[in-house]
Amino acid sequence: MVRSLVDLLTTHASHHPDRTAFRYLVTGDHDGEIQEISYGRLAERSRAVAAWLQERGLTGSRAMLLYPPGPEFICGYLGCLAAGVVAVPGVPPQGRAQNHRALTRMKRLIADADAKVILGGREVITALSGMVEHLPDLADITLVVTEDIPDEAAASWREPDLTADSVAFLQYTSGSTSAPRAVMVTHGNLLANERVITERMGHTPDTIAEYGHEMFVSWLPVYHDMGLIGPVLNTVYLGVTATLFSPLHFLQQPRRWLTAIDRYRPHTSGGPNFAYELCLKHAGPELLDGLDLSSWKVAFNGAEPVRAATLRRFTDTFAPAGFRGEALYPCYGLAEATLMVTGSTVTAPPAVLQASETGPHSGQADAAAVGCGRPGPDVTVAIADPERHEELPDGEVGEIWVRGASVAKGYWRNALATRETFRAALTGHDGRFLRTGDLGFLRDGELFVTGRLKDLIVIDGRNHYPQGLELTAEMAHPALRPGCTAAFSVEAGDVGAGDAGAGSGAGADGEQPVVVAEIAPDSAGEAEKITDVVRSAIGEAHGLSVRDVVLVRPGTIPKTSSGKIQRHASRAAYLGGTLAVIDAPALS
Repeated sequence: MVRSLVDLLTTHASHHPDRTAFRYLVTGDHDGEIQEISYGRLAERSRAVAAWLQERGLTGSRAMLLYPPGPEFICGYLGCLAAGVVAVPGVPPQGRAQNHRALTRMKRLIADADAKVILGGREVITALSGMVEHLPDLADITLVVTEDIPDEAAASWREPDLTADSVAFLQYTSGSTSAPRAVMVTHGNLLANERVITERMGHTPDTIAEYGHEMFVSWLPVYHDMGLIGPVLNTVYLGVTATLFSPLHFLQQPRRWLTAIDRYRPHTSGGPNFAYELCLKHAGPELLDGLDLSSWKVAFNGAEPVRAATLRRFTDTFAPAGFRGEALYPCYGLAEATLMVTGSTVTAPPAVLQASETGPHSGQADAAAVGCGRPGPDVTVAIADPERHEELPDGEVGEIWVRGASVAKGYWRNALATRETFRAALTGHDGRFLRTGDLGFLRDGELFVTGRLKDLIVIDGRNHYPQGLELTAEMAHPALRPGCTAAFSVEAGDVGAGDAGAGSGAGADGEQPVVVAEIAPDSAGEAEKITDVVRSAIGEAHGLSVRDVVLVRPGTIPKTSSGKIQRHASRAAYLGGTLAVIDAPALS
């Protein structure tokens, strides 16, 4: 009986020791330096790390993982699982620009998780050793360069006493609406969610054989659930091969993602909606010439709103390279459910609901709602009235509630939040549900996500989804960057970045909508025109008078590690006057 991924790794290493588990493109280019690790070697290195942890009595404690992208992280993570140590993936400090943010988050995570040891690469551990003065907490924590642990240590590894309910790792949430919380993901949760991913994405034995075990290409950060649970752990679960490279290398040159797919011909690869937009931005003839994307069967798209316009444009642009629209695969998941909840149907185009004829985007194909697929095996999805805890009928918007073996144990050391979020009772249903905080509706079994409960904008008693306002703004003028707009509300008396106040035409009392949008600096000369166009579009489509439209520099809208807009952080920056404003046109 398989109890954990550790058991599966042992099986794969025994049956196929020489098969490549992970291929890492060191420079991001398939013709550059490449590191490979086989299943035999992966098992040996994981056991060596595990034995080191066991010998120091760390079983049951927490280990912070701070690695640059690459195989060492995977060895460290699986080593923790093999030792019965709770892994805590973190973001290593990197570069001056991100150093302060990463250090602040790392300090908070170390304290919250009560980590006893930090595992990492040599550069990271060396850097941390010099930071004890700034981070006194490090003085009491053991710092380990795992690549220095000798292979011989693996011989003393002892199989841990794991059950399905044993906590495997703490996955910190992305923090789109609140401070990140540590989700306790058990070994049973991991196995259950790998079954969901395998079934929903069509990773059948026949498909694996057809693809010669080449199943994934991924640049997604491995410290985030989408990059870890999907491409990394589904690879170990199935005993297949994945090609990985750094998120930074993708952001520097998005073409690297597509050329890696062309080179290694995987079945599955994906990312948030913004990743597809980045590829479109760089899709010149020099990229398309000779590119072959015909092997790509599952192009998953999740973690942020899936835009119909993005799906259409990506299909049209890359069709000459053999890409098929049926490969587009919107999906929905969250850390509290380990990862995947719903996924599209492989080989079928995404479900799209055209905008209502009486709605704000009537007649606009690019404003269509995109379905995120159906629940995986043994997963129940219900749409509930968040106040009455009653199930709502098909087509009616409510809070998305989830039940199943993938739903995590709860939040680490937070009994109150665990009870509120993971223990909801739904009238007419047995068992407890996870309250996701997301809003959506079901249509013929397909889930459509409409927004976040906490982000809902209520003006004069009417509900407005920020995604709707953001979409209207982005469709109103081409200078606005797709997926880089934040809409939120402020009190009438608050003073913000534009200092427009009630003079903008909003009501004198109550909540007033604000839109913050990234534009290219070369559009600054048109700032006044752009703000007028956005105001007019939102007024016409939603019947709202916008208090303020603030245009900011590219890359400055607060986002989570997975690319979700942080509207609460954007609101705080607006009220605090810390937005990177390109221009603040005078308002009469």
